[in-house]
Amino acid sequence: MTRILAALALVVTFFSAPVAYAVDVQEVISPGGIKAWLIEDSSLPVTAIEFTFREHGAALDPKGKEGLADLTSSLIDEGAGDLDSQAFQGALHDKSMRLSFYAGQDGFGGSFYSLNRYRDEGLDMLHLALTNPRFDAEPVDRIRSQVLVGLKQRQTDPNFIAHKTLMAQLFPDHRYGRSTDGTPESVSAITVDDMRDFTRRAFTRKSLIVAVVGAVTADELGPMLDRVFGDLPEGKPVVDTAKTDPVLSGGLTVVDMDVPQSAINFAQAGPDRSDPDFYAATVLNYILGGGGFSSRLTDEIREKRGLVYSVYSSLYPRDEASLWFGGAATRNAKAKETVTVLRDQWREVAEKGVTAEEVKNAKTYLTGSYPLSFTNTSHIASILVGIQREDLGIDYINRRNNLIEAVTPGDVNRVAKKFLTPDKLSIVVVGRPDGLSTDGPS
Repeated sequence: MTRILAALALVVTFFSAPVAYAVDVQEVISPGGIKAWLIEDSSLPVTAIEFTFREHGAALDPKGKEGLADLTSSLIDEGAGDLDSQAFQGALHDKSMRLSFYAGQDGFGGSFYSLNRYRDEGLDMLHLALTNPRFDAEPVDRIRSQVLVGLKQRQTDPNFIAHKTLMAQLFPDHRYGRSTDGTPESVSAITVDDMRDFTRRAFTRKSLIVAVVGAVTADELGPMLDRVFGDLPEGKPVVDTAKTDPVLSGGLTVVDMDVPQSAINFAQAGPDRSDPDFYAATVLNYILGGGGFSSRLTDEIREKRGLVYSVYSSLYPRDEASLWFGGAATRNAKAKETVTVLRDQWREVAEKGVTAEEVKNAKTYLTGSYPLSFTNTSHIASILVGIQREDLGIDYINRRNNLIEAVTPGDVNRVAKKFLTPDKLSIVVVGRPDGLSTDGPS
């Protein structure tokens, strides 16, 4: 970590200068053929491992069993092999090891963190969790109850309802349109056999992406990879899935909910992660709504008019579709004006573009803040997983700021005209907004 932080401190100090640091990412292939990316960091005696299984995210949950990947992720570390839930969790706690799993829409991932003195024991527990999870009745009932309580609470969360409604509209016949958390009915219908079948299908070597950061050498890592992942089935090669276009009506949907504040979600089509214009779109999004207190949306909606506490936009690239997404929350009495200003700003940026000064400031922030992403060992490993997943290249960390620096004001304004489509900006408002109704302001 010392080497990484020293290099990154140089970048923070001279953020306006060309990138002048290098992070050494190694590709390690185990004796058994398992590949991982490694950043060696001997400053602390710890090892962080992040991994994901592509293709087997919550979006693949069978109909009627939505929530399967999510429920499984909460139970993988609730007992494995000869260790029941209490013994498994107790062993992790006693050795201060962290082991967790999560289900995204396009993949199923895991995270491991341990002091090196306990690393071998922790690796064996991770191996057990992946190859022989128990799914005992007590933890299954306990975790399922927790999930059901969470689902019930979310039914009163206007932001959750807004997102769920918008995604269902954008992808009415696609798995992205279904809730990854499931419903009370679908979660209740999930069986232990469903979860065992899921782990057999999902946990394969062909779909595995691994990254490791810590006090571990390349020679040490090879056997570690085989120790943890070597017994997984080979599986089928991952194939690129077909793209789908979101259904963009450009309309407004109001979902009635008796709450004092309206939650607003909006989206249109966005650039894929592999699109050459993605970096210009990243700069544009920072100016439009990604720049916190310095974005156009914040200036016009929050600062000048005091309509909201926060409003944002973000790029949302997925395996099969990409969105330009955003959200806000405001008093019911101010929702109509918020939507009007949002649409006006979206159109103004699309038609008139942004200034060279805005582009310069956005690039300064985006390049200067990037090193701050590398201050946590596990987070660095997760970044490496993401880079592999998107096939950005093993030298991406060292190239990324140059890609941002190369963006010109002309690029940003060309991308604004190319991608921003105010007539197709679909908006969902959940609450009781004054003067708004479905299909447009009344």
